[in-house]
Amino acid sequence: MDLSFFFQQFINALQLGSLYALIALGYSMVYGVLLLINFAHGDIFMVGAFLGVTGSMVLNLPFVPTLLLAMLVTGLLGVTIERVAYKPLRQASRLSAVITALGVGLLLENGMLALTGADPRSYPAEFIVTDSTPFGLSFDSVSITNVKILVIALAFVLFLGLYTIVQRTKWGMAMRAISYDKFAVPLMGVSQDQIISLTFLLGAGLAAAGGILWGVAFPVLNPYMGMRIGWKAFIAAVVGGIGDIRGAMVGGLLLGFIEIYVVAYGKNIGVSSTWRDPIAFGLLLLILVVRPTGLFGVARRQKV
Repeated sequence: MDLSFFFQQFINALQLGSLYALIALGYSMVYGVLLLINFAHGDIFMVGAFLGVTGSMVLNLPFVPTLLLAMLVTGLLGVTIERVAYKPLRQASRLSAVITALGVGLLLENGMLALTGADPRSYPAEFIVTDSTPFGLSFDSVSITNVKILVIALAFVLFLGLYTIVQRTKWGMAMRAISYDKFAVPLMGVSQDQIISLTFLLGAGLAAAGGILWGVAFPVLNPYMGMRIGWKAFIAAVVGGIGDIRGAMVGGLLLGFIEIYVVAYGKNIGVSSTWRDPIAFGLLLLILVVRPTGLFGVARRQKV
């Protein structure tokens, strides 16, 4: 085995998995609080990526201000979607909420298509240096560009920040409490609406960060990119145990590793790279057959 090639693919898989994980975190947070699968989340990720284009090309902002602005605006978009589209349906059937989420996703896709057109977009070359200097690493034919370092490091920093909020703050405690008993939390003097809005703010903000990092790593953006990538991130969240942010992170990384290594080594056994998605999803479904609640999920009793 060529160890240099193996470790190069390891870095590539870590980068791709980190991006899936950032998106999966939003799915998992919303489901954990509302038991709602927000199928518009992939398109919120797309909006964040395009806001990055606006910040970098129209406003001529550098990377960090563009990232923060996109996270803030997309977070507010997530809160608005929850207030306008989801809040009136909290007492309705889950099917109504799912259909609404799909409708919101279509609205975002076609709205962005109308605003930007169908031509692919990308970030300007000067937005971030993409070669191995000055922060990249290279050793024994393994190249770790500064883009890969940025994506991996920022993804883990954002995950640790979110994990700290959920586990160490009173807002995080309220989120966890609502996920267990949403009817008892208001009796403790906690505003359910505020906690739900905070959940959408954080989830959408992370999706925006994932969108910008995706555009930096894979510089081809289009209004329909959120559909395919969002579905993959959703599957990663389910495999990790939807409702648990640790599971979302692990599920995203697992999906990234399976995809990259199938492409890298599949040709050695006659498997085309076009089988990447079927093989990855098949292995993930196998995990769910063995453990239906996902790697970190737990079975919940529901009152009927």
